[in-house]
Amino acid sequence: MSTPPDTRALYNGDCPVCKSEMAVYEGCAARASLPIAFDDLNRTDLDLWGVTEDEAARLLHVLHDGRLHVGFDAFLVLWEQMPRYRWLARVGRVPGVYRLCRWGYAHVVARIIYARHTRRQARAKARAT
Repeated sequence: MSTPPDTRALYNGDCPVCKSEMAVYEGCAARASLPIAFDDLNRTDLDLWGVTEDEAARLLHVLHDGRLHVGFDAFLVLWEQMPRYRWLARVGRVPGVYRLCRWGYAHVVARIIYARHTRRQARAKARAT
């Protein structure tokens, strides 16, 4: 019987940016035999995460050792576990860098990605009608 992963990442598999980035991390985790799972929000029970579909689509969520990390903090948790990315986590934890990256991800990067997501959903809905 296998043990459950120590870490789970919840991402939007319908988003090309999110999907490709998580595929890179998933490959790194697999090569290093790391106990990290990657859950597509469109194919998982979000009640288990305690988040809505909209919340999950807005920012990356990572569950690590029973604690939920959201946004840039979620990236830091993933990076800290992957040998190839640990240096990035160390840089990201430097106080000034941390504040800038946390703000930049939440207020610029994630908002752009989320806006593209909502446009894709609207186009799909329009084609379906």
